[in-house]
Amino acid sequence: MDLDAFIRGLPKAELHVHIEGTLEPELMFTLAERNGIELSYASVDDVRAAYQFTDLQSFLDIYYQGAAVLVTEQDFSDLMIAYLERAHTDGVRHAEIFFDPQTHIGRGVGFAVFMEGFAAAQREAEERLGITSSLILCFLRHLPDEEAAETLDAARPYLNRLVGVGLDSAEMGNPPERFAEVFEAARDHGLRAVAHAGEEGPPAYVWGALDVLRAERIDHGVQVEDDDELVERLVRDSIPLTMCPLSNVKLRVFDDMSDHNLKRLLDRGIRVTVNSDDPAYFDGYIGDNYLAVAEALDLSRSDLAQLARNSIEATFLPNGRRQELLAELREFVG
Repeated sequence: MDLDAFIRGLPKAELHVHIEGTLEPELMFTLAERNGIELSYASVDDVRAAYQFTDLQSFLDIYYQGAAVLVTEQDFSDLMIAYLERAHTDGVRHAEIFFDPQTHIGRGVGFAVFMEGFAAAQREAEERLGITSSLILCFLRHLPDEEAAETLDAARPYLNRLVGVGLDSAEMGNPPERFAEVFEAARDHGLRAVAHAGEEGPPAYVWGALDVLRAERIDHGVQVEDDDELVERLVRDSIPLTMCPLSNVKLRVFDDMSDHNLKRLLDRGIRVTVNSDDPAYFDGYIGDNYLAVAEALDLSRSDLAQLARNSIEATFLPNGRRQELLAELREFVG
């Protein structure tokens, strides 16, 4: 079995993917036409040419523009099923998917629209493909924490469809401590906690996510390498990092994939996982991310299997389903 086939055959979970970031240009044009929305791009090629990001903020500016074509329940269903079909071809057995309600509520699209659209696609994917999925509601950290609290309140009718809450958007200047109260409220509702930290922000943001938000996973976390005490904490407490290598290189967190610290952190005992982040914008889905780090960092098949194992162990799945997936992985690697 060649490397590409081995990677895409590995049973795995995806823990860091923004559903709005899976909006491919082709689907963007389809939805824009369906909804009578005029895009500022003349063609699919023009859209892809615009994906030349210099930092996280330059990416977010285009990301929020793209989300404007998502209007109806069918739009959100089409978006979700397109991602789940693609993830399935990459060996994903379970996905825990971020979504940004504030991006849609601010445009007048209510919770019922996107939640029902997501649910229809999730049911179809599980029945037809066998891939399970759950949703993580993310708060936009560049907006006031009061708006995050209002968003959680608006989500009350749908809390049984959520597995957790997260924190995303522009990191610099938006420390996690601002969102302590809304994360506490989410825990009171039985939701798990994750948070973007240490992508562009300093290790202090990771400490804040762990100690104040009580995050159970750190999304990105590439900056933890600068703090030995923090690395020891992550290892001791088995805190997973949901790393996104292609995203990190595209946003200039690393100049080249060969510079990425994923392998170094893995070797130090951190529960590293590989994910796709916003694959439509960052030139690759989860299989492409595995392949990129495997080739650039000279990962062994044992390393790759460990990354897949980490991803399954780091899910919020019930133990029975988790053990089922781990058994499938063991059988695959032999």
